[in-house]
Amino acid sequence: MHTNTYILASSKPWHKTQLAASKLSSGDRVLWAERPSELEQLLESNPAVRYIFFLHWNWLVPETIWKNYECVCFHMTDVPYGRGGSPLQNLIVRGHTETMLTALRMVEEMDAGPVYAKRRFLLEGTAHEVYLRAGELSFELIRWIIKNEPQPEPQKGEPVIFKRRTPEQSLLPVFGSIKNLYNHIRMLDAPTYPKAYLEHGEFILEFSGANTCEGELTATVKIRKKKQETT
Repeated sequence: MHTNTYILASSKPWHKTQLAASKLSSGDRVLWAERPSELEQLLESNPAVRYIFFLHWNWLVPETIWKNYECVCFHMTDVPYGRGGSPLQNLIVRGHTETMLTALRMVEEMDAGPVYAKRRFLLEGTAHEVYLRAGELSFELIRWIIKNEPQPEPQKGEPVIFKRRTPEQSLLPVFGSIKNLYNHIRMLDAPTYPKAYLEHGEFILEFSGANTCEGELTATVKIRKKKQETT
């Protein structure tokens, strides 16, 4: 029986847990990479890879990989709208309550490749909850792509580019509504992401677990000392 080999690449720990529950094609080989060195080693020992699925990747993928393998990445916007970095945070800042998860083929320009499929989903809840839902939907798309091997279609329309947010932009805003403050905290509330924060003297106050009720906001606050600069 012919089997295919697939590589799943992600730097986020929750995707590995979701992989175990995903029930991808039985009989096929599914390999896992968490960092570039692991991906390179897998490709050296498994050159005949059918697809490489990039669920969430923090590094630039070399041309030698995306040109020689069918690389599928997942982006949380209805491309060409929202190409670029920090899609979840940029969507929430712009007032979006839902979006599309897009599976597209990786090319040289970021998020500009042809599209395999799009699936609608909501942006409610903390960033972690949104990322978990996006992960589950990504695995649904992976199963569909493996089964159907579709030809991706070029994007249509004028691109709207998102800029990657910096850690300094996680600072709590000093003006605005309670709703905007809630959105600011929740959109950063996920493991490995810089939390919404305030500076107070020698201390950093980090906010998570935000809720609103009757015009008031509650949140969990973690307080730590600033890192001392060494000379």
